[in-house]
Amino acid sequence: MKTNPGRFFEDYRIGETITHAVPRTVSGGERALYHALYPARHALYSSDEFARASGLSASPIDDLAAFHVVFGKTVPDISLNAVANLGYAEGRWLAPVYPGDTLRSESTVIGLKENSNGKSGVVYVRTRGLNQNGDCVLEYVRWVMVRKNHLDAPAPEAVVPELKKALAPSDLVIPAGLDFTRYDFALAGEPHRWGDYQVGEQIDHVDGVTIEEAEHMIATRLWQNTAKVHFDATFRDDGKRLIYGGHIISMARALSFNGLANAQMIVALNGGAHANPCFSGDTVKAWSEVLDKADTDAPGVGAIRLRLVAVKQGAAPFALKGADGKYAPEVLLDLDYWAVMPK
Repeated sequence: MKTNPGRFFEDYRIGETITHAVPRTVSGGERALYHALYPARHALYSSDEFARASGLSASPIDDLAAFHVVFGKTVPDISLNAVANLGYAEGRWLAPVYPGDTLRSESTVIGLKENSNGKSGVVYVRTRGLNQNGDCVLEYVRWVMVRKNHLDAPAPEAVVPELKKALAPSDLVIPAGLDFTRYDFALAGEPHRWGDYQVGEQIDHVDGVTIEEAEHMIATRLWQNTAKVHFDATFRDDGKRLIYGGHIISMARALSFNGLANAQMIVALNGGAHANPCFSGDTVKAWSEVLDKADTDAPGVGAIRLRLVAVKQGAAPFALKGADGKYAPEVLLDLDYWAVMPK
């Protein structure tokens, strides 16, 4: 058989490294499409001149656009037969990605655990995005629930990796040359500096976006994400196409501009959970909480740790979990990340 049915849970082995197919050279087209799909307005990713004034050679590709490109390469080998993508940890952006760079991906299996129903299991992988020079520009861990093909296949020995709950400030990699001492707050869109935010502060980002099927289809195709749950309406029992979790991440990040316009670059992903499914017609809003702050060695640059929560219609203000410790049904995304901000 020459076609690829995708891997099933029983096909993975601890320690194996998978080289993912089809490297991709990114261009300004990725930026234009990204900004067309999401209301993304952070100045450093929009303007070469703003980026140069901040010490970079030009405006990089949006941090999450680079993430989607790297992530999309992994789907045929990791999550083609996924029930759901469950979470992320230990993500770091290690170098900016510029138009003209060519990205490829590789993943190492670091954990396996069959579910109690015997029909699926959780696969943990550490993925690295590499550029044309072999430099790692992005790395992260994710775990995915994957169907079994043969229900009688023996369960592997359970291995669940120990992952950091959060990356320390010393783990963060600030882009070489980044300098916010000449930062133009008027052009950035808001006056709020790193020192204006307090740990524990919550920010309602006010705006909402109704998710459209067509935009989601364009996004998943753009990132070459071939997971069946996103494309094939017959794959789920309810006949619905599941909205790609990365689509919600980017939408929430873009909405967070209103209140966090100066959180210019994401440099680390501490953890994330797609708490509940999202479908076409849902209206997404977002709120953030400041979890931590840290100095950096870069001139005028502070690091801020944020919780970004995406919710759909009907959500109570700043509600996350119920008394039972489970996510409220209106919560779509709970993302914990570090960003850099002018001091």
